[in-house]
Amino acid sequence: MAAEPTASPGKAEEKRKSLVLVSVGLASSLIMLDSNIVAVSLPSIARTFGATFSDIEWVVSAYVLSFAALLLAAGSYADRHGRKLAMLVGLVIFTVASAACGLATSALVLNLSRAVQGVGASLLLTASLAVINHTFYGAERAKAYAFWGSCLGIAITCGPILGGVITDYLGWRWAFLINPPICAILFVASALVVEESRDHEAKKLDWPGIATFSAGLFLLIWASIDGNSLGWLSTPIVLRIVGGLILIGAFCLIEIREPRPMVDFSLFRQPTFLGSAFAMLGYAVGAQVLIFFLPLLLQNAFGLEPARAGLAMLPFALPMFLAPRFGARLAALYSGRALLTLGIAVTVLGDLMLYFLIEGGSNYTVFAIGMIVAGVGAGLLNSETAKVMQGAVPPQRAGMASGISATTRFIGLLFGVAGLGAVLSNGVTARFVSSGAVHGLDVGLLRQAAKRVSSGDLDGVVSMLGGADGGPIHAAARNAFAGGFGDVSVIAALIAAFFGVLTYVLVRASETAPTSSAKGSGDGEQPVAVME
Repeated sequence: MAAEPTASPGKAEEKRKSLVLVSVGLASSLIMLDSNIVAVSLPSIARTFGATFSDIEWVVSAYVLSFAALLLAAGSYADRHGRKLAMLVGLVIFTVASAACGLATSALVLNLSRAVQGVGASLLLTASLAVINHTFYGAERAKAYAFWGSCLGIAITCGPILGGVITDYLGWRWAFLINPPICAILFVASALVVEESRDHEAKKLDWPGIATFSAGLFLLIWASIDGNSLGWLSTPIVLRIVGGLILIGAFCLIEIREPRPMVDFSLFRQPTFLGSAFAMLGYAVGAQVLIFFLPLLLQNAFGLEPARAGLAMLPFALPMFLAPRFGARLAALYSGRALLTLGIAVTVLGDLMLYFLIEGGSNYTVFAIGMIVAGVGAGLLNSETAKVMQGAVPPQRAGMASGISATTRFIGLLFGVAGLGAVLSNGVTARFVSSGAVHGLDVGLLRQAAKRVSSGDLDGVVSMLGGADGGPIHAAARNAFAGGFGDVSVIAALIAAFFGVLTYVLVRASETAPTSSAKGSGDGEQPVAVME
């Protein structure tokens, strides 16, 4: 009986830590889930609102844009005002925005709601990482990050499948409406079990840095998305680009003079750190963007329903989830430089295979081989990019390196979706307008119809070309989309190869030597490996 009082608190604390881990793991999973669950739903959303490709691009970009732009600021907010508070505020914002997305009456309302969702997501991610760091120590922390990373991996893998099933059987709106009840449960759990913590040395938020970085990034992404439709030399696009560059330049000047900057630019003078940043961009543009484009291809070119398209993503998603485990073994034998170069090389090979297979008219079974190769490359880079970046900075700067790592990754994804989306739209338009199935129809009308083809609204295309035979129009639209995707694959491969060369040149093998012990890949590596 006398032993009970000492044993009971230990068990209670262990139970509390388990509940904390489950809470932050599920909260973080929602972030990744909502970044890719809608990819399968985009053609259905386009049909609902009669949206163009630029409109549905914003369904993804608005979320990731606000998320990426505010990651550094969200981390500063959590440090100053409390990690638990930041997590609870993030959950409230995410809940309200999710409901607004599900009830949206137009593409504009949906995209604005997605932007607010991204604000909540930025608070959730930074706060959840800080909560883990505060709650767990030593070997416990490595295991906690492993569990957290598995939650994110499952979300990445299941997102397209879940999105397809929900879209098919409940409608795309429920991809958002399932969030509020889950968030409500997580809010109560987090309020009860998470301890408050903060950085007592944290000063006021860097509002000038936050404003210039966020506004500059928004203008550049806005220009990238609308450049193809408005014309890259048109006045609105030029003004956005110039304004964005001026604001980003102002951000750099502010951070250089800031005593406690959100970004320490001296880190980029280190070749290995800079090389790992280029590897992150190569991963985002060459591989991660496929999470957005592949579901569109599977529905618009292969004619799959959303649920089947989600399942058809498995050849890409499963290797992306499993390859990091294989990469962890390779890390004991090869340097980070070698693994980054290998990952980018496999990604380039996968992108080129997707191009040749789609251009050759392969069926899905054969095309899936290219998806597997691309998924392996993505998985290798997923686990290695942040690990190398973290290892290139002193331990006391690890938090800043994590913020830069995540921000670089999502900025690469944003520009990848916007830039390659322009390539896709242009390729689809050129092929559809010149198709024999629409020969003799008004070119202006065909260009408008081609925007519907890019967004996946094939039935809307037939309606626009009133009276035209639906069969040949559908075939022409699918062929045009397949050709546009082929263009995307080639450009993605070239960009990834370019960043791969920079990675090989800059990253130092001596600074990224293989780890020879389990301890070396534990506390130091596991957290950053799972973070990506």
